Amino acid sequence: MMDLTAWTALLLGLFVLFAAVGALRKPGIWQAMVQEFEKSPALQLTAGMLELITGGVVYLANPWLPADLLACVMKGLGGLMIIEALVVVGFSDAYFHFWLKNLANMHRGWALVTAMWGFALTVFAALRFN
Repeated sequence: MMDLTAWTALLLGLFVLFAAVGALRKPGIWQAMVQEFEKSPALQLTAGMLELITGGVVYLANPWLPADLLACVMKGLGGLMIIEALVVVGFSDAYFHFWLKNLANMHRGWALVTAMWGFALTVFAALRFN
C-alpha cells in the first residue's frame, strides 16, 4: 500500500525547499512575485484556487492519527493551506500588503525558515520509505 503521508510530505517538502533555494539565490524574487500578485486579480484568483486544491489534497490524503506525528503535521499544513487560499481570494489587498512589508525587511530570514521546513519535511518523509 502506498504511504500517502510520506509522498505528500516528500513532494511538498521538496517544493518548499527548492522555492527557498531560489529565493536565497535571487534576493528580492519573492517580493517581486508578491508585487505582481498584488496588482493582478487574475493571479490572485488562480493562486487561491491552486492553493485550495493543493491544500485539499494534502488535508484529505493524511489521516488524523495521534500516533503518527507526520500525518498530523501534514493534515495541519493542508488545513492551513486551505485557510490561506480563502484569505488570498477574500482579502488579497490586505494579505499581500502584509507580505510586501515583511519581505522587504526579512527576506533572507523567511527564506531560511522556509528552507528548514522544506528540509525537515523531506527528511521525515524519506525516513518513512523502506
